[in-house]
Amino acid sequence: MPLALKKIRLTLKLLLLTFSPLLAYTQPAGNKEFPQNWLGKWKGTLDWYQGTNKRQSVNMELHILSGDSTDQYSWRLIYGDKQEDNRPYILKPFDKSKGHWLIDERNSIILDQFLVGDRFCGSFTVAGNTILNTYYLSGDSLLVEFYNVQEKPIAISGGRDSTLPKVKSYGVRSYQRAMLKRSGD
Repeated sequence: MPLALKKIRLTLKLLLLTFSPLLAYTQPAGNKEFPQNWLGKWKGTLDWYQGTNKRQSVNMELHILSGDSTDQYSWRLIYGDKQEDNRPYILKPFDKSKGHWLIDERNSIILDQFLVGDRFCGSFTVAGNTILNTYYLSGDSLLVEFYNVQEKPIAISGGRDSTLPKVKSYGVRSYQRAMLKRSGD
């Protein structure tokens, strides 16, 4: 295959990889009821892993409750037995047609979240760590996952010439997962 054709194919692949996430931001038909079909007080256990070891398990709650006339909702995360860590946030639409929402921590921190397929997800970086979060309904459960990825790459490969892009690899520091069930209270 001629070098020029290889470059064209590589360029097309890179364009597809670059722009495919933007195409995913459109809200799928099944999520038009978000957050209404997610409302409730969800409770369960969050398991925290580092490497292959489980570091700890902690009780977790997520309360997604009806909002006000401005289409805002209560988004409250609670960790621990006696609600030691109680985080009363607000869920706000930013651009519902694109599935773009905001979680307002009510302390000047605002996190962008997106409906992608059947997942409600986002990412943010703080103190050298990038956190990727995902929430999704599965049967009668709400599954929650958090990945903690180091902000700086641990390795850079590729890029030897113009036909290969540089690829950065990042260390995954921890993983957290909770399976929450709606509670009656």
